[in-house]
Amino acid sequence: MVDRLVAANRHYAKNYRDPGMSAMPVRHTAVVTCMDARLDVHAMLGLELGDTHVIRNAGGVVTDDVVRSLTISQRHLGTTQVVLIHHTQCGMLTVTEDFRRELEADTGLRPQWAVEAFVDLDGDVRQSMNRVRRSPFLLHNDTVRGFVYDVTTGLLREVFPLPDVQPEDAPEQS
Repeated sequence: MVDRLVAANRHYAKNYRDPGMSAMPVRHTAVVTCMDARLDVHAMLGLELGDTHVIRNAGGVVTDDVVRSLTISQRHLGTTQVVLIHHTQCGMLTVTEDFRRELEADTGLRPQWAVEAFVDLDGDVRQSMNRVRRSPFLLHNDTVRGFVYDVTTGLLREVFPLPDVQPEDAPEQS
């Protein structure tokens, strides 16, 4: 399969012309989404080459490495907005944190990373939104929106953050 990919690249390169683009995304936006092969991010969002940064991982979860990429995207390449996209039928809904123990048993090494499995799509989108909002490294952590993409309809559904809940016994502010 890799040979087929390399051959396809040679075919692509024959007609390739450097568009002279900057690494700075034209739309000043970074999209964080799942690595699932069913997600054609550019097509689903009506994007062209050079419009956005697209950061992908298993589940589209905001991990330390995603924060690292977003920080570089914002501080060095001018992005100001973050879009988070999880999706229905995600494989991370079927994996558990036991996967780490299985890997350790199989390899003799404990992974240094968390699996970041989840059972609630909306809840995990909210968690990822909170991780962006709370990061001290991001310049624009207030311009984050989250969505769930339906792999059967192609539609995005926005996930809104839960309102901040004040404890009942907290003194009233005057």
